Amino acid sequence: MSSFKNAMKSQKTHRERHQPESRSNLGLLEKKKDYKLRAQDFNQKKKTLQQLRKKALDKNPDEFYYHMINSKTVDGVHHEKGKESQLSVEQIALMQTQDLNYILSKRTSEKRKLDKLQSHLHLISAGDKPCNTHTIFVDSEQEKANLNIAQYLETHPALLGRTHNRPRLSDLKNGKFKPTDPEKMKLIRRETAKAYKELEQRMDREEKLSVLQRKMELRALLRGGKNKPLKVLKEETKTSAPVYVWAKERKR
Repeated sequence: MSSFKNAMKSQKTHRERHQPESRSNLGLLEKKKDYKLRAQDFNQKKKTLQQLRKKALDKNPDEFYYHMINSKTVDGVHHEKGKESQLSVEQIALMQTQDLNYILSKRTSEKRKLDKLQSHLHLISAGDKPCNTHTIFVDSEQEKANLNIAQYLETHPALLGRTHNRPRLSDLKNGKFKPTDPEKMKLIRRETAKAYKELEQRMDREEKLSVLQRKMELRALLRGGKNKPLKVLKEETKTSAPVYVWAKERKR
């Protein structure tokens, strides 16, 4: 019985004490679980430093790899050599001139395609086309009140809303104007919508190329620091080129 009591006494849970009140100004007392985490972190960093030190000692000073050509160390700091640093000022200017010529050729090509599309479409079926007006002159207010527009235009009243392709009654009676197949009209409308979408995209692309061309021309003008503007009226944005004020120069 006494041995059992002694065994129960030996299984007592020993708790870590808290920070004494006299030392409460020092904060919480570190427990064993906190010390273990701090020790693990310290040992891990120590091991990493040992591995790096060993790698530095084992490094061959005569070692060479091809990336050394495009990189260098200045005051112990690694730097990458840019491609432009290997080119002269004249070579950089020539490359930028070639880029400007490429932009000019692309914009010219876009303008030609744009003019060709506009000549075919004429904005007849566009949804945001301007509203046309047709003025009819009469002699009196009574004639204006009694005016039958369909009879005046010699067409059917259902066709008055059309601004184009509006046949006369005589053409309808003689059979010159034949109704179009609905499936064919649906296909035509689809192709027309596709053409207008392409027109909108090309107009947007031509505008972006125009802004890019203006930006590159201004950069070429400012290159070298000879032509400095007096002040900047408008900063450069994604959709517009910068606006500068230049000094007045008398031409001889």
